[in-house]
Amino acid sequence: MIRRVGAEADVASVVDAVLAGIRDAVVKGDRVSLSGFGTFDRVRRNPRTGRNPHTGEPVQIPARNVPVFRPGSGFREAVAAPRRKRAAAPRRRTRSKR
Repeated sequence: MIRRVGAEADVASVVDAVLAGIRDAVVKGDRVSLSGFGTFDRVRRNPRTGRNPHTGEPVQIPARNVPVFRPGSGFREAVAAPRRKRAAAPRRRTRSKR
């Protein structure tokens, strides 16, 4: 475990608390929506028949609940936006090694 001090420790504890709150709410079946970022939710997957990749035999996969994240429009647009090229940094002149 990395030991954090000062402001970094404060930020880490706040982020950990927020993530724990989101996780606990989704476990209970609540939907958590962060405006401009996205929505965390829980969905139920029905039982289905899959295949064992080694033998090809059918395998029964039980029903289960899984977490899902749906990005918000602001987040989706920011990710999809084309990246601007940064201006090339001027090259430094170096002394030749003679």
